[in-house]
Amino acid sequence: MKIQAIQGFKDILPGESVCWQHIERIARDVFHRFGFSEIRLPMMEETELFARSIGQATDIVEKEMYTFADKGITLRPEATASLLRAFIEHSLHLLQPVQKLYTIGPMFRHERPQKGRLRQFHQLDAEIIGAEEPEVDAELIAMADMIVAELGIRTSLEINSLGCPVCRPAFRQQLVAYLRRYTNELCPDCRRRTGSNPLRVLDCKNPNCRKLVADSPSILDFLCPDCGSHFEAVGRSLERLEVDFTVNRFMVRGLDYYTRTTFEFIAADLGAQSAVGAGGRYDGLIEQLGGPPLSGIGFALGMERLVLLMQQRITARFAPPVRLDVFVAALGREAAGHSQVLVHHLRRQGLKAAMDHGGRSLKAQLKQAGRFDARYALIIGDNELERKSAVLRNMTDQQQTPFPLNLDAAEESRRLALLIQPTD
Repeated sequence: MKIQAIQGFKDILPGESVCWQHIERIARDVFHRFGFSEIRLPMMEETELFARSIGQATDIVEKEMYTFADKGITLRPEATASLLRAFIEHSLHLLQPVQKLYTIGPMFRHERPQKGRLRQFHQLDAEIIGAEEPEVDAELIAMADMIVAELGIRTSLEINSLGCPVCRPAFRQQLVAYLRRYTNELCPDCRRRTGSNPLRVLDCKNPNCRKLVADSPSILDFLCPDCGSHFEAVGRSLERLEVDFTVNRFMVRGLDYYTRTTFEFIAADLGAQSAVGAGGRYDGLIEQLGGPPLSGIGFALGMERLVLLMQQRITARFAPPVRLDVFVAALGREAAGHSQVLVHHLRRQGLKAAMDHGGRSLKAQLKQAGRFDARYALIIGDNELERKSAVLRNMTDQQQTPFPLNLDAAEESRRLALLIQPTD
């Protein structure tokens, strides 16, 4: 039987990984410009961490987590809870009152695999802990917007407020009363959510449910004075930063910990799974998890969805994973031995170098150099060793020049590095 990858788990092939590396490089650069530091987290946590933070009544906890029940541990379905656990465990607030942290890595959810959604997926996650000002919300959103823009991806930004424990109960009561008028017309999931997590009904993708909630109460009509002024200030700050947005009163989050500001970046080219990234404020969660009473806000961008959008812009899906600076084509036993040492020293000089150890013809080796998109090919045969002069071929214009050999590979590598200069 042919063994294949598990459904919902995907190999990232060498050509594709170039796109992933590009996204990560842009994201890290933007994160560092905004003063964020990287934190690396384990992929497994105690199940209780996610049950307490995400919420027992959410779809993630009820149906989607990969949990080892006998061990009480779970593969992380999202990054925020893990990051906050680390923040609390290591008392990072004592090092600096406002922490700006990011992490990149895989998450796991048992969902139906589809375009842009896998059971092992990857996220860019960023969190600001210890700041509650609305300008901080706008700055974080602007950072996510900058990452997406610098990747050349077009999205639209939608924002909303989910209020706080002061104003949300009254809204929930009115919303439940409204939904119960349509109990028999809602889909089975929404009928269940009406009692356990009614806000999620507003986010249902079922066309009939969306039609039924079109006239439902809006959380924006129930915001307390503090939440109302906070939301207005976020909008003003985004306008100052020239970040375009629209208010979507139906936007909610699938995790219980969100309060006040929530937002999503939407891409029209992704079909049903249109959200490229999302986030929001989670004031109160850190204290709920046993930490100090600090505010927090964060977001996650889905790597798979960013890759899909990037590949739509790029004609060739697969590109050479590494462009070599030089490919050494060795012809003959003595030449191969010398070339192996030379290639090793070239790498020490910072050059991307490779050779063929199969003893193939010059034509075959130069063809291989072309597949690696090598800038130069250095041709060394046994005859060249005797004459102490190799041939350096520019693979772009095919011009050839002699390259003196002195049979000291270290010295030869230094001269060649000066001649062709390593690429970044």
